[in-house]
Amino acid sequence: MRGTIAIGFSCGIVCATVVWIIAHPFAWWVPVAGGIAGAAYALASPRRSPFEDIVSAAALAIPFWALVEVIVVPVLSGQTPKWTDVEMRALFPAFIGWLLFGCMLGAVLHVVRRLVPLAAHPVNAQPPLGPTRIVILGGGFAGMTTAAKLERALGSDRSIDITLVSNSNALLFTPMLAEVAGSSIEPTHISTPLRTSLRRTRVVRASVSRIDLDAKMVAIDSHDGTGLLRQLPYDHVVLALGAVSNFFGAERIARVALDFKSLTDAIRIRNHVIALIERADLEPDSAFRRALLTFVIAGGGFAGVELAGALNDFARGIVADYGNLHASDVSVIVVHARDRILPELSATLATYARERMEERGVRFVLESRVTDASADTVTLGTAEAIRAFTLVWTAGTAPNPLLTTLDVNRDRRGAVVVDACLAVAERGNVWALGDCAAIPDGRSGTYPPTAQHALRQAESLAHNICAALRGQPLRPFAFESLGSLCVIGHQLACAEIRLPLVGRKLLFSGVFAWLLWRAIYLSKLPGFDRKARVLVDWITELLFPRDTVQTIDVT
Repeated sequence: MRGTIAIGFSCGIVCATVVWIIAHPFAWWVPVAGGIAGAAYALASPRRSPFEDIVSAAALAIPFWALVEVIVVPVLSGQTPKWTDVEMRALFPAFIGWLLFGCMLGAVLHVVRRLVPLAAHPVNAQPPLGPTRIVILGGGFAGMTTAAKLERALGSDRSIDITLVSNSNALLFTPMLAEVAGSSIEPTHISTPLRTSLRRTRVVRASVSRIDLDAKMVAIDSHDGTGLLRQLPYDHVVLALGAVSNFFGAERIARVALDFKSLTDAIRIRNHVIALIERADLEPDSAFRRALLTFVIAGGGFAGVELAGALNDFARGIVADYGNLHASDVSVIVVHARDRILPELSATLATYARERMEERGVRFVLESRVTDASADTVTLGTAEAIRAFTLVWTAGTAPNPLLTTLDVNRDRRGAVVVDACLAVAERGNVWALGDCAAIPDGRSGTYPPTAQHALRQAESLAHNICAALRGQPLRPFAFESLGSLCVIGHQLACAEIRLPLVGRKLLFSGVFAWLLWRAIYLSKLPGFDRKARVLVDWITELLFPRDTVQTIDVT
């Protein structure tokens, strides 16, 4: 039966390839190369449902369409890349074809994956007398991915017990958090339940209160109202506790500023903006009205710039529904301590981002800091006082303060110092990764705390834990960034893609980078249902105004 299905899908893909060759006689290599790359991807990636494989392949087809149809084919024909709106609309039928091609390719790859058995990874030839307990602290990208990789490596071996402790029951896809604050995406659509993704890991929703490295015990508070701390013994513990906002000791700012780390924070910001617009519509004093509609964001990194772009589009878009307000009443101000925003990107892209956002009304105050704040005023280091009722803090993070209670080496940020294998040198059974770990990069520095690094660290750590259980050598972690993506507003983004083989970077901006941002992050969003929900949100945003209903009251 499976062989018959495989033959049927293979005939389908051959037909699609023939159609492609007829339509693009000079680009016959595209489906062939895509098929080879897709087959390798299918055999190397974890087993997933047929819907996830189909949707992932369709999402990956979008950047390939943009690369081939928008850039490669015109250049090979002696023309310029097709960037204008008219030219992009003319390429829409090809876009649909690429999506269908991707769906068919995903279906074929799913069948191939089912027909080709994956090699098993036994952990212990002689299981121990009792189960080996691995406790992972933190349910973010680092912690959740470590658990998933361990599940795949261990297979059906039940001599290893995996427990994940998280203060949330879902993985938050933080790259899309600004779109929640800007009302482009429904809040729950970027959160994937941990128990749906982790089949054999015991997920414990609780806060970590204390870690006793000598007794090999973790005390957790499950917030069940009893006030009792529960004990979790371990043989190996993974520190993936993430980071918190760092206000650098400014208590007044900490009391006034809105945080931007969690889903609750994004919902609170959205509700706060809507409430101020409602209030401003009733305010007769123009100066006070402008103060209500002034939104200050401290920090010009990825989080601050993406949030500024989202809030600027959101606020200026919805004031059209209020008779007493105008888009010019809205003011979004980004305060950044350096001489340019987005230090993670090249200067060219940072300049582009600033210029495009300024054209849309965002104001930048560079080489300055927020030094004080009250309910209606934000004070800068230049002694400038901005009348504003909103301050969002994205200007700094620090590793989880619980790490300060541990008897381990920490760097100046407070992150746990580990070796190249992600192990705490003085503790043979303690591992750390992600935002709370200082991992040497081999160049007298440490790896940056980004999601793409955390995902690769999790894979390396899972391998090293299994190697430690087998008594095999550990593998040092090494990874070069693949690039950076930053959305700066509706249909505007910046993309910096690194080419590993040639050591160069490709810089993209504008609509193409925006499509690339959405395609890449949609493909990385865990779960088929989440991909579908976000895609529907994006389509709805193109057809209808953004929702301004305050459906959730977050205090």
